Amino acid sequence: MNLHYVRRMMSSKHRFIFTVAVLEIIFLLLPTVIILVTSFGSSSIITFPPEEFSLKWYQALLDSDNYLSAFTRSLFVATFSTAVSIPVGVMAAIGLHRYDLPFKNVLQLYLLIPFMIPLVVSGVILLIIFGQLGWLDHLWSVGLALAIVNIPFMIWSVSSSVNALDNRLEDAAKSLGAEELQTFIYVTIPALMPGIIMGSLLTFMLGLNEFIVSLIITSTGTITLPVEIYTSIRGSISPVISAISSVYIFIAILAMVVTDKLVGLEQFLRS
Repeated sequence: MNLHYVRRMMSSKHRFIFTVAVLEIIFLLLPTVIILVTSFGSSSIITFPPEEFSLKWYQALLDSDNYLSAFTRSLFVATFSTAVSIPVGVMAAIGLHRYDLPFKNVLQLYLLIPFMIPLVVSGVILLIIFGQLGWLDHLWSVGLALAIVNIPFMIWSVSSSVNALDNRLEDAAKSLGAEELQTFIYVTIPALMPGIIMGSLLTFMLGLNEFIVSLIITSTGTITLPVEIYTSIRGSISPVISAISSVYIFIAILAMVVTDKLVGLEQFLRS
């Protein structure tokens, strides 16, 4: 945002809109700032602002086997969910765009599920299905459940790249003798890579942060970090929770930086 743009927004015509936008940004950023600041406190209770600054709660986090194990499980679940979502999302996005599928309307309705059905309902349904199949108490089944819930986001991201794909690139490859599989690997996939990267990062972050579905289908041996945090704050709210929340914030910032470097934040927001 350059100085000329700020001055134009501060004119009498745009002053109200500019003020509301600034207040909204402050409202959204304030909880994040408070969490980050309190995570560096030295007191045994969460205080803002801290009386002294210290890294003791980050050290306590590193010394906690429960949190580290839960974080490791969350990373596995998020990675597994993303790995499942990528091929399914790519194939579904291409199929919905190029082919007149007999169940196309059903798939398009499925893409609206995250907005139509509460996650608690999806969690209960998956709990019943996985229970009947004997898939509970496995970490991979938690990842599969999150993939099922979050695949629509992958399909949306890839669909934006599919819609922007120039079919002449594939036609040119085929005219030069490339087979269907070669065209798909060396032409189609690279052209769809921005959407795949955006969908992968989004699916990974959603899997890492997912709480409701994980709470319903996890057991003692498969507890993920969000569920572990919930279990901990039911007893008392320790400053360690602020440190854990700060780790999530750092991961989110890292994801935004990676997205900006690979595909650009503007394209991500447009998709």
